Amino acid sequence: MTAPAFSVGSAAAAAIAPSGIRAVADLAWRTPGTLQLQLGEPSHPTPPHVVDALAQAARDGNTRYGPTPGVPAFREAAAAKVVRVNGLAVSPDEVTVCAGGVEGLGATYRALLDVGDEVLVPDPGWPNLGTLAVVCGAVPVGYPLLSGDRPGPDLDALERLVTPRTRVLVVNTPSNPTGGGFDAGTLADVLGWAARHGLWVVADECYDEMWLDDPQPCAALVGQHLRETGRPAPEVVSVFSLSKTHAMTGFRLGYVCTPPALTPVVRRVQETTLSCVSTPTQWAGVAALTGPQDHVEEMRASYRSRRDLCVERLADQDVLTLATRPSGAFYLWLAYATGEPSTDLARRLVVDHQVALAPGRAFGPAGEGHLRVSLASADDVLVEGLARVVAALGGTS
Repeated sequence: MTAPAFSVGSAAAAAIAPSGIRAVADLAWRTPGTLQLQLGEPSHPTPPHVVDALAQAARDGNTRYGPTPGVPAFREAAAAKVVRVNGLAVSPDEVTVCAGGVEGLGATYRALLDVGDEVLVPDPGWPNLGTLAVVCGAVPVGYPLLSGDRPGPDLDALERLVTPRTRVLVVNTPSNPTGGGFDAGTLADVLGWAARHGLWVVADECYDEMWLDDPQPCAALVGQHLRETGRPAPEVVSVFSLSKTHAMTGFRLGYVCTPPALTPVVRRVQETTLSCVSTPTQWAGVAALTGPQDHVEEMRASYRSRRDLCVERLADQDVLTLATRPSGAFYLWLAYATGEPSTDLARRLVVDHQVALAPGRAFGPAGEGHLRVSLASADDVLVEGLARVVAALGGTS
């Protein structure tokens, strides 16, 4: 009797596309001398007082299970930060700690989505905004972003894309990968549109303090203003992360602010996979949110300076041009016109020129013809890296 064949992997797992960013990163790590401009990893060290708080928590015995929603001190600190920085009145009872923003997004998706539901995600946009929906059995639908002086979702395109199965609209501002930030008027228009269609809005606020020119509006606060003035407003879930603002990517720490009715649902689904976020890490998060904040402005200033340096260096180039002037995050979104697929170009840049950039196609179909540069590198590395890309494309440095 022939033994039955065992299938490997679920249909949802099979539908997850490999990360185009990680593919370039893996190649770069295997190629000695490669200048690394592909990952969104802050170049600044984790602030010493945050590291000290982590060690002290462990020494004090804060190493056991904690509440699924998070230790009270962290939720209180997070709520106070949202009031202070984002202008939004939030209670600690509406805050749920998560293992980085990505896990918070995942818990939110699982709380909101059923199999077959559709999620409107930015294209170009951070890939996980779509793949997290796939894991839930939902369907990500990319919507285009406008460029120019007022970047944001194209409302006419959204109107064409919405269907009876659409459940959630995801916004990410400042944007990864473009660095474009939506102003308050743009967010108000988008939120009003979502409300008219009965959609939840999930706001990825990962880069909320990484603005380069002016502070960025908080989507939930804009929604609150709409409601206060008698205009339609959707329910908004805000997902924050300490990774970028506090250079804590490896700590895997973030938090979700939810409307009261959704809060217990997010916590219930999170408990099934997480139990609780690392307790010592949460005490490090308390120090990050309540301690000195000088490092936040220092990072903003360095990214602003690097942006301006790169913009100046690219001003006279026609083979590599700035698609959007970034007003936040720490990326340059660059367009090229050779027609070469961005994934092939990114690989060629590593192999032949020892410089690694993220291929635009990794961020969605609309990203083709683009490359993303991370500004989280030293000035000389950025200048040399861009020079190598320009030379590879046939320009002059």
